[in-house]
Amino acid sequence: MRRPGLHRQHGKQGGGGGAKGIYVKLAVSVVVLLICTFSLFFSSTIGGNRGSLEPSEINVEELWESSKSGGWRPSSAPRSDWPPPPKETNGYLRVRCNGGLNQQRSAICNAVLAARIMNATLVLPELDANSFWHDDSGFQGIYDVEHFVQTLKYDVRIVESIPETRKNGKTKKIKAHQIRPPRDAPISWYTTVALEKMQEHGAIYLTPFSHRLAEEIDNPEYQRLRCRVNYHALRFKPKIMKLSESIIDKLRAQGHFMSIHLRFEMDMLAFAGCFDIFSPEEQSILKKYRKENFAEKKLVYRERRAIGKCPLTPEEVGLVLRAMGFDNSTRIYLAAGELFGGERFMKPFRDLFPRLENHSSVDSSEELAANTRGLIGSAVDYMVCLLSDIFMPTYDGPSNFANNLLGHRLYYGFRTTIRPDRKALAPIFIDRENGRTAGFEQAVRRVMLKTNFGGPHKRVPPESFYTNSWPECFCQVSPKIPADQCPPDNVLEILDRQLENEVSSDLAPMAGTNSTRQTEV
Repeated sequence: MRRPGLHRQHGKQGGGGGAKGIYVKLAVSVVVLLICTFSLFFSSTIGGNRGSLEPSEINVEELWESSKSGGWRPSSAPRSDWPPPPKETNGYLRVRCNGGLNQQRSAICNAVLAARIMNATLVLPELDANSFWHDDSGFQGIYDVEHFVQTLKYDVRIVESIPETRKNGKTKKIKAHQIRPPRDAPISWYTTVALEKMQEHGAIYLTPFSHRLAEEIDNPEYQRLRCRVNYHALRFKPKIMKLSESIIDKLRAQGHFMSIHLRFEMDMLAFAGCFDIFSPEEQSILKKYRKENFAEKKLVYRERRAIGKCPLTPEEVGLVLRAMGFDNSTRIYLAAGELFGGERFMKPFRDLFPRLENHSSVDSSEELAANTRGLIGSAVDYMVCLLSDIFMPTYDGPSNFANNLLGHRLYYGFRTTIRPDRKALAPIFIDRENGRTAGFEQAVRRVMLKTNFGGPHKRVPPESFYTNSWPECFCQVSPKIPADQCPPDNVLEILDRQLENEVSSDLAPMAGTNSTRQTEV
């Protein structure tokens, strides 16, 4: 049946109206078909890896479970020829890992890779804890050293310190030549400049060593080595694991729980230049901190806020969760330092979600209180966030505590993450502040439905490799592409045989010591 309105519209055309009418009908049909196709595609994909969801709905119950893996599983074992480290190396590599826990973990991964690239013996990494944490725990105080060395025995040689040498009857200690590496240095810098100095001096000392090796490297085996370090070799000491397990057990005894890294702290607010929501006294503190710690730069709060450069306030975090469908019975573990602005900013969040906890409130024992300061406290928070049912970072940029956690949770079985798109949410919150509240929750849900909830997804800059190591550090049992095939189950046996053939039996016990030669940890 013809539609009269459309027919009359065609009749107003000039000559050849019949043919043009057919073309118009075809064009309309194509447009309708495209709209329907897009709508179907949108409805099937907007829910990410959670299955089909309506554009305005989020299934909270599904979020408490891990994301769908699409047949992928974590795997960082070598998939091609990977010879063990030779007995003789080109020298010793020392590094000083600066920054917080996340930066230090990334730096340690880079140090192991740099040692492998240069065929160097890695000296146990130094943690620059005093300047950042006022904490002198060091690598040995945070990580299980024996486990670290044993796990990486197929990859690099590791010693506790540079040994002394004897020459002409005299004992002499090798002095490492200090170098400041370029930021995000390519592999070629390590195989030329750094290696030349190592061969000249016998040892080099790279400091500072945060972000000193490019993240994007076109060598899957090198990337998998980073994952072996980060997700297998770097295990916290038993004391820290026990403290973490105690907190997790108490939280899980009452059901599901969510962890949130609430990055509403002085250093981040000063760095972001987000001052205007604070009192004049508080603004003065933030500006002073920024002047003392960051490069001078003119920052306009309104401009920064409009493009999502400001950390979410505690209230905004609560409003996002409430819009997604979480109710006030949700149990939340807060991993954060001292929140700037205090209870004035926390009260709106607490009103929305009263069941808020941190490591002190879950377990107020003296032992816990005495062992959760500085790096150790950050390590406990890391483990609780890693093993929580849902993790939500409020500011997940590079060099942030959440950066590594997101990647670790992905590797740990695609565990659910909620990553607010601050840029997309900013105009919605600004409208709310200006009194335009109609449709607020629906608008927040539309934004959140477009985010990934922790499943496999393509890494797109500026997303860090440490945030998303897919696909390099994952494999498929029945892959469509041969390169994605999982390695054989006996890969460790193969590496063991290679190691036995390369290294003499007296070097096998990696925990042994020898005062006149290299001191194996």
